[in-house]
Amino acid sequence: MGAVRKGRVIVAGHICLDVIPDLSASRELRFVPGTMSGIGPVTVSTGGSVPNTGLSLYRLGAEVSLLAKIGDDPFGKMVRDSIARADKKLAEGLLVSPGEHTSCTIILSPPGEDRMFLHYSGANASFSSDDLPENLPEADIFHFGYPQVMRRMYQNGGEEMRRMFDRAKNAGLTTSLDTSYPDLSSEAGEADWQGIFENTLPAVDVFLPSVEEILVMLEPEYRKLAARDPTRLARAPVEDIRRLGEKLLGMGAAIVGIKAGSRGMYLRTSSEGRLKSANLPVDLSAWADREMWSSAFEATVVGTVGAGDAAVAGFLFGLLNGMQPEKAITAACAAGASAVEAADATSGVRCWRDIESRIVAGWQRDEGQPDQGWSASKYPGVWSGPRDQR
Repeated sequence: MGAVRKGRVIVAGHICLDVIPDLSASRELRFVPGTMSGIGPVTVSTGGSVPNTGLSLYRLGAEVSLLAKIGDDPFGKMVRDSIARADKKLAEGLLVSPGEHTSCTIILSPPGEDRMFLHYSGANASFSSDDLPENLPEADIFHFGYPQVMRRMYQNGGEEMRRMFDRAKNAGLTTSLDTSYPDLSSEAGEADWQGIFENTLPAVDVFLPSVEEILVMLEPEYRKLAARDPTRLARAPVEDIRRLGEKLLGMGAAIVGIKAGSRGMYLRTSSEGRLKSANLPVDLSAWADREMWSSAFEATVVGTVGAGDAAVAGFLFGLLNGMQPEKAITAACAAGASAVEAADATSGVRCWRDIESRIVAGWQRDEGQPDQGWSASKYPGVWSGPRDQR
């Protein structure tokens, strides 16, 4: 299996406290005033991109620095103490903002259904590029997550987010961005995400949104569909996902990975010249002009919270260790599948050696062709698309 290089990642952005009631015994959960519905035990854990992706990377075996903002309230102490239990050094990157409240999310995940979030942004709303230390921690990758729930990041056409990524690029880091689903009725939902991404993606090397998130932000017809039946976004045709991948490369990203949940993950990469500017520790000729689809692994689903963040961690871990694209996208799907086998966002993720051993041992996955015109690659469960140059 080869040696695993630790690699160094700064994970910045959104952080919150997750409150997750066990709804497995609820036959039907509906909001009816004046009634009571029984639930199981409540899990309280850290949530958001910073702990979910950061701790998943840490569990995989990477060297991680966290950078996020919390309030000086009881929830903030719970977040800080929870991260310190994993590693006291990780908690040192949490910025305590006096007078502000810590963000929290109530996550409702009924059996057999996708999850629903009740979210309060708290101190995340004031996070800006000024919160980055003058000298960033030594790292290979700077990853930022969830600008859709961080007001300063999407205001004024995303100027603050672009400034932050420019700082990371000027420090010589590979830059990475993940998104969250915007509240369509909020200020974030009304933001011009097309313009924000056109402004930001030239400074972003790796862009890793989910299919639902990117569809509602960039495709007007899907935004209308989301208002009627949001579950249909997850079933978007592969051809629409491919078109989005091409569009995002055109906006400036070097690598685009679109997470498709139980369907797997789509990968599209740019030319070798653009990849070279990303300062990636990979074989550029193997990564240039690629189009792939990795199928999902089978898993016993306990909770879907954090699966996308874990997939991001798996993909970044693959980049850190110089994996070929087929293996990196497989690592993403494997880490995501591991995450859903626990109620919280990160405890299901194991070290990479354990996950890789499970893959080598024949971890079952969907072998179905993603769409017409795709061909099976030499790597099990990975398909080459019509635009793949290998």
